[in-house]
Amino acid sequence: MSGLKILIASRNRGKIKEIEAALALPGVDFDIRPDLPDVEEDGSDFFENAMKKARSYALWSGQPALADDSGLEVDVLKGAPGIFSARFSGPAKDDRANNEKLLRMMEGVPFPERGAAFRAVIVLYTLSGEWVRAEGTCRGIILESPRGENGFGYDPLFFLPELGKTMAELTTDMKNKLSHRARALEELKKKLLSQDFRHLLNFNS
Repeated sequence: MSGLKILIASRNRGKIKEIEAALALPGVDFDIRPDLPDVEEDGSDFFENAMKKARSYALWSGQPALADDSGLEVDVLKGAPGIFSARFSGPAKDDRANNEKLLRMMEGVPFPERGAAFRAVIVLYTLSGEWVRAEGTCRGIILESPRGENGFGYDPLFFLPELGKTMAELTTDMKNKLSHRARALEELKKKLLSQDFRHLLNFNS
């Protein structure tokens, strides 16, 4: 009986490498498909989007699929931009425009009230209809101006008080250890090794 072969439902090489490293388990192999079709992310929250993508890609590929959805939730904005993080300023998904819009909306908000969280939800969906969900968050503070050249998205504005740096000032290795996605992947790995889901490691796709 073959082990678990998982389709990683992403074209992002950085994300793919992070997933492969975080879920390095005996009997688990990964499949990368450059021809992934687009799936409309029209869910009402991160979980619905991740579930829709994981299920759609599992049925499309004929094998278990792993998908995630993530974004930034700002306290004073009641959780916005949330699921619209990538297209906050419009459909072009322009990082700079998104950051500029966020700063405009938070103009005048004092530092103690600029709390925010990066949140990621990951779903592994199998052809038997079984699925596993994992979630990770990373708390920080939105600065009044960007700092750092690494990362992408809102990383230059997302300040980590315990480190005294923004996400964009961290090395890739450091970010991959404490990011919201890293924490979600850690939870997923624990679940796959638990008694409730361990049978999936012998899933014959």
